[in-house]
Amino acid sequence: MKRFTLIAASLAMSALACAVRAEDKPKSEVPPAGADGWIPLFNGKDLTGWEGLEGYWSVEDGAIQCKETKETSKQSDLILSSSKDYPEKFANFELRYSWKMVTPDGNSGVQLRSEIDNPKMLHVGGYQADIDAKNSYTGIIYCEGKVAGGRGIMSNRGEKTVWDADNHRTNTKLAEADDEIKKAIKPIGEWNDCIVIADGNHITYSINGHVTTDLTDDSPKGRKDGVIGLQMHQGFTMTIQFKDLKIKMLPETK
Repeated sequence: MKRFTLIAASLAMSALACAVRAEDKPKSEVPPAGADGWIPLFNGKDLTGWEGLEGYWSVEDGAIQCKETKETSKQSDLILSSSKDYPEKFANFELRYSWKMVTPDGNSGVQLRSEIDNPKMLHVGGYQADIDAKNSYTGIIYCEGKVAGGRGIMSNRGEKTVWDADNHRTNTKLAEADDEIKKAIKPIGEWNDCIVIADGNHITYSINGHVTTDLTDDSPKGRKDGVIGLQMHQGFTMTIQFKDLKIKMLPETK
């Protein structure tokens, strides 16, 4: 009995120590902005400030690289740590980055105003600026998971979409049509420069200087702030790279 009591006490102390260590772990602060207002999110050398599943994410040639095989692929994300610890600070912003598909197959995207819905898998759900190797979905805004209501494609390439307060959508055409925008997206092995602006209920996604889609979300299911992440989509043998990630915070929309 005495031995059992000592073992139980030891386990309890270990659990308490783990809990204390978890509580003591410092939060990842939002990096300071430069004189121009831009905050760099990637140092070009390592994954400091980011969290992802081991074995899938690395830094190659100054870029964040996601590499997976179909057999070992996961539905997961590389999460910006400061946005996980302070999601309320990532509400209104202009996000800039470049991406390059290395393989002829794959699906990815940049998550914004998202939420971690599977901590073990490091998966986030919410708005996604979509990317795929075939450019079937590149340029759309997708609702990943159920966090923003499980609404699937929220705004198509070449369209302006408004979701009203009753969760109904209305679509109108942008100045450039879907086919025209698709021609502006560079092929496998070349870099594409992106700008995502989230300001109040309004989100725009641009690639290589072309607005690909325009979303206004007045739905009660809409997201106002949250996590930023880079997606690794399950089911592909894929390599994709990201670089030049930076963000400028915008004033609160009244």
